[in-house]
Amino acid sequence: MTAFTTTRRVEFNDTDAAGIMHFSAFFTMMEQAEHELLRSLGLSVIQQDAEGVISWPRVAAQCEYRGAARFEDLLTIDVTVARLGQKSVTYAFRISREAEAVAEGSITAVCCRIHPDRPMESIPIPPAFREGLGRYVADSDAT
Repeated sequence: MTAFTTTRRVEFNDTDAAGIMHFSAFFTMMEQAEHELLRSLGLSVIQQDAEGVISWPRVAAQCEYRGAARFEDLLTIDVTVARLGQKSVTYAFRISREAEAVAEGSITAVCCRIHPDRPMESIPIPPAFREGLGRYVADSDAT
């Protein structure tokens, strides 16, 4: 299994009054890492195809904090696919500073068709997404 890896610096607006990264900023970093992974595959969380717009609403997100990150820290974010279902994907994130775990989390998103005149509907994950994300699946039995 291969992880997609990116880095982010803790910015001042990510911190609380003590200069420690606020818990909510971890969710933003995880989502940014997901977007970067998809862009590396030539994909996006909002994509047009012949039938219209596809998007990926979140249905679950969680984060467990292992240590403090502070203003100006350079964090490494490893992303894998914990589960690649028929209509949903669960990403797993490991956020670290110099190999020390800072946080671990996950985001589950459902592949949906966005309709301008009716509610969105979940759809099977398109082949381009399935193929691209497949190289990051943590356990081949999870698909």
